[in-house]
Amino acid sequence: MSVDFSGSHKAMDVNAHTQTYSGFTKGVVFCTGFSLMVLVLMAIVLL
Repeated sequence: MSVDFSGSHKAMDVNAHTQTYSGFTKGVVFCTGFSLMVLVLMAIVLL
């Protein structure tokens, strides 16, 4: 994903923002996958 930060405030740390967003999306993907795995295992064991 490419975003133009040329008009952003000078105090904004673009690298920190990008790293934070990347970590957030990785966390969301991990938690979603883990939740789906738990649901599938519950369906197998309980049904």
